[in-house]
Amino acid sequence: MSYRKTAGAYACVTLLVASLTFLLWMLGFSFDLVNIALIYLLPVLLSAVYAGKGPSLYAAALSVLAFDVFFVPPVLSVTVEDLRYLISFVIFLAVAGLTASLADRLKQQLQYAKRREAQTALLLALSKEMGQLTEIPSLLASLSAQIARHVECETAFYLVHEGRGLERVVQAPGFSRWEVTEKEAVLAEWVFTHRTTAGRGAETLPEASGLFLPISSEDSIFGVMAVNLKGKKLAEDARPLLEALAGLAANTMARIRLSEEAKLAQLTAESEKLRNAILDSVSHELRTPLATITGSVTALIEGERIFSSSDRLELLSTVEEGARRMNRLVSNLLGMVQLESGMLQLRQSWCDIEDIVGVVQHQVKELQRNRMLHIRLQPDLGWLRGDQGLLELVLVNILSNSFKYSHDYSLVTVDVRLEQGCMNIRIADEGIGVDKSDQERIFDKFYRAKHSQNVPGTGLGLAICKGIIDLHGGSIKAETNDQQGLTVTVRLPVHDRCTAVPLVP
Repeated sequence: MSYRKTAGAYACVTLLVASLTFLLWMLGFSFDLVNIALIYLLPVLLSAVYAGKGPSLYAAALSVLAFDVFFVPPVLSVTVEDLRYLISFVIFLAVAGLTASLADRLKQQLQYAKRREAQTALLLALSKEMGQLTEIPSLLASLSAQIARHVECETAFYLVHEGRGLERVVQAPGFSRWEVTEKEAVLAEWVFTHRTTAGRGAETLPEASGLFLPISSEDSIFGVMAVNLKGKKLAEDARPLLEALAGLAANTMARIRLSEEAKLAQLTAESEKLRNAILDSVSHELRTPLATITGSVTALIEGERIFSSSDRLELLSTVEEGARRMNRLVSNLLGMVQLESGMLQLRQSWCDIEDIVGVVQHQVKELQRNRMLHIRLQPDLGWLRGDQGLLELVLVNILSNSFKYSHDYSLVTVDVRLEQGCMNIRIADEGIGVDKSDQERIFDKFYRAKHSQNVPGTGLGLAICKGIIDLHGGSIKAETNDQQGLTVTVRLPVHDRCTAVPLVP
């Protein structure tokens, strides 16, 4: 309690005793002296509750003096006629002192309970906050701010860095600027090694300027938290708070480390899975056309006199089909590598959708075979701004899938029209379709629906389509038809040819 508050408390006690004495004096001697003595306990109790032990003892002494002077015969004199009153005065002072001590102790316990409640609420709020943190710098910044707010001390942290040992963290903003000496750095090393609190207020090196606490859990230690006390004594309930914060920090660091290890394990597993998928897909997709080409070429070489012209033409067609299949596989692999690495650059130009559809129709003619292809183009479609070669690749891949998963003599429809300022290209087939759970996943790399496992393919075509459409600022989605098959819809922004400005490729 400050000097001003202490002086005010004693003044209030003096005024209260004086006012009570004046009131009892005005009422005369209508009260018995025993009752008056009991009434004088009231200032003692009030001062003990609201002012503390010192003012309450002062109130007891002042009350005894006022009772003696104004009410004990002879009145207006400090002397007493009956010496038995001296025993009463001693008992009054003893009761007043005991009452003041008990009231003061209850007040301290109440204040301590309030502080403990505030610390518990603080730790609960911090645990919730730290449960959402995913980085060590954010954790340390939060701890520094809370310690500065509730303990009014600066904080420094020593963390373990692989290959460099224990180092003080000073890089992140919001950390303490406390200059720690070499002696205290050695103390931090000792605390880290022995996992024991040391420094000011502790049993080990109490003459240090700060308190050093280990940030450790049951089986791991992550560093040391140093609190600069600036030569002052730490409050009684502050050290348990700091120890609880250090433990909370250790648990959070352990969680972050486990999370990072789990992410690394997940990435490793995904990489392994992706590698296996690439090897399986590429090896299977390359072996089949290579075996076909090898067999056809071998037959042509060894059976030159056996095969007729039509047989040779059929074998050469088989060789050509195998070569085209290998070329599509290599093109898809290279395209995916370019997309993943960010090396794929758009060669933007103004594109006529009718030209794109015409080129695509010619390119998929060999794949179409017995399927029927119906194309509907809305008049005056406008212009697309993008890479014509990549847009053609998108439509070729989608149509290839439609032909691949459709039966002979089924219908594949390409419908192009303007809707809400975008060009919608819908490609619908009457094939085997996909389940609703697979409609989003078919655009993932190497993903293939369960019912399409027996159909040759790598699962790269639609993934490349999605990457190219995303680069053009459009969207692509797949929906199951009402009756049979799948519809893939591509939405691309359009531009008016009259208002279009020239582009530099």
